[in-house]
Amino acid sequence: MENIRYNFEDFIGIMEKLIAPDGCPWDRVQTHESLKRYMIEECYETVEAINNRDSENLCEELGDVLLQVVFHALLAEKEGLFDINDVIDGVSKKMINRHRHIFGDVSANTPEEVLKSWDEIKKEEKGYTTAAQQLKSIPKSLPALIRAEKILSKAEKNGARQADMGEEWNQVLKLIEELKEEKNMLNEANMDKIGNLLLIITNISRKNKINPEFALTNASETYINRFEYIENTDKNDGIVNEDTQF
Repeated sequence: MENIRYNFEDFIGIMEKLIAPDGCPWDRVQTHESLKRYMIEECYETVEAINNRDSENLCEELGDVLLQVVFHALLAEKEGLFDINDVIDGVSKKMINRHRHIFGDVSANTPEEVLKSWDEIKKEEKGYTTAAQQLKSIPKSLPALIRAEKILSKAEKNGARQADMGEEWNQVLKLIEELKEEKNMLNEANMDKIGNLLLIITNISRKNKINPEFALTNASETYINRFEYIENTDKNDGIVNEDTQF
């Protein structure tokens, strides 16, 4: 087995066998809906491998993402919707069309010009005529911080007025003071204030070219490490209690 090297066609054959009527009992009952969680998990595990600079694990996780792509394509083929060749054909055409500076006569000599061209072509492809349509097209299934950053970035590209940094920090301080004065946090108004606070912080982060999702991830890891340190050094035999300060 170790001396065998499989290719893409081999992999398609393996997956076809797994979902065949006499195939794997688990694989053959899966649907697009049941597989959603695995697509999300595999993408995040791939990002984790990149963050860890673990090339061996990255290779494995990319294979798991590919598995999900092929799985969905084969299910769609069974339903008569499309097959893996349609997927490959579609993304190939998209890459050619959106890279007109390579495959056409458009000029784009910097990464910024490429992104601007990409956005214009995408608007053309999707038939967007308003900025609101573009904002609404950003998937609600994205993590909230990632979606917020994309919405704010897209709004700015479409000419939305941008408060200066001083204004935004004043808004942050105002919201914090309002929340501090509340005796009962459990109401809809305070949820809106916290949401606005997170949105403004996300915009401040974005303007400073700090990815808010990564920033929060790093802060969470720092918190875990601090928790572990305190747990291991606490006088009460490693027990974290209400007096432990973080």
